[in-house]
Amino acid sequence: MRTRADNCNSNNYLKFLILILIPIIAFLLSMTIGRYSVTINEIFEVVIAKALKRNIEYPEVIETVLFQVRIPRIIAAMIVGSALSISGTVYQGMFKNPMVSPDILGTSAGAGFGAALAILLSYNTVGVQISAFIFGIIAVFLTYFISIKIGRSSNFMFVLILAGILIGTIFQSFISLSKYMADPYNKLPAITFWLMGSLSSISRRDVFLLIIPFLLGTVPLFLIRWHLNTLSFGEEEAKSLGIDTKKLRFLVIICSTFLTASSVAVCGMIGWVGLIVPHIARMIVGPDFKVLLPASALIGSTYLLLVDNIARGAASIEIPLGILTSLIGAPFFIYLLYRTRKGLN
Repeated sequence: MRTRADNCNSNNYLKFLILILIPIIAFLLSMTIGRYSVTINEIFEVVIAKALKRNIEYPEVIETVLFQVRIPRIIAAMIVGSALSISGTVYQGMFKNPMVSPDILGTSAGAGFGAALAILLSYNTVGVQISAFIFGIIAVFLTYFISIKIGRSSNFMFVLILAGILIGTIFQSFISLSKYMADPYNKLPAITFWLMGSLSSISRRDVFLLIIPFLLGTVPLFLIRWHLNTLSFGEEEAKSLGIDTKKLRFLVIICSTFLTASSVAVCGMIGWVGLIVPHIARMIVGPDFKVLLPASALIGSTYLLLVDNIARGAASIEIPLGILTSLIGAPFFIYLLYRTRKGLN
């Protein structure tokens, strides 16, 4: 006779099978979307010809479009979506606040200033990305340093949030100052467009640059995801279970910073992904980090990929990702508030 636990495990396996299949389907369909029309059959012909080294005739432009433009962009969208979703999920658990996003500690603002400064100094694309990544890490380091110096064990998390808001505000002011000082005809439009977020200039090099910090941030979090549940219980409960909360929090902050800073460095400031995707994942698989973290990664990858498809296919000119994620995320946020209100009545 099947127990409730067996039924729960079966349901989770079925849900994860669906969550795995959806990104694969989205990946294939995304390769057909764009100004140059490519069918599924042509995609399979090119892939088979490249993989098995067969002499199959097809237009050379299809190979260029797929391997130089679309596939790197699709992979980057899925990596960034997963990274932001994972970061948002662990932060919401660590802070015990469902309204927390990956930029709570000032990462996005710091990275945004790093990119604006690099553009102001006429750095190339690689220089902009490196500068954004470094300043994103510096912002979180300053936040954590202030929290250690000012906060105590009883109010550390509260001070950490306040310090993050403070550092984020300072770097946002630096961004505004950079825009004020920028050349209004060249550098100001470049800074403004970068801050709105886009994957339009993604190359294979950018994908390789994303993979390293993505693995550095994701692998440790997946290895300790069982312990992340204890952070949701509270400080005293976690310590009673033998968990070193200081080390665990520090590891979570470091890994999340790598994920967020690398994402912002490559594609600009994309909001709301790390806020709403964890909620969708919790609705599907529940709050247990053992299943919540991989579910968030899968849903986040699909979500940002679909948004990017809209960005590059809905109009004659490409729509910045930050605009679309805000337009989608804000109504969903209102829906969450409505659900919370119903739960309190």
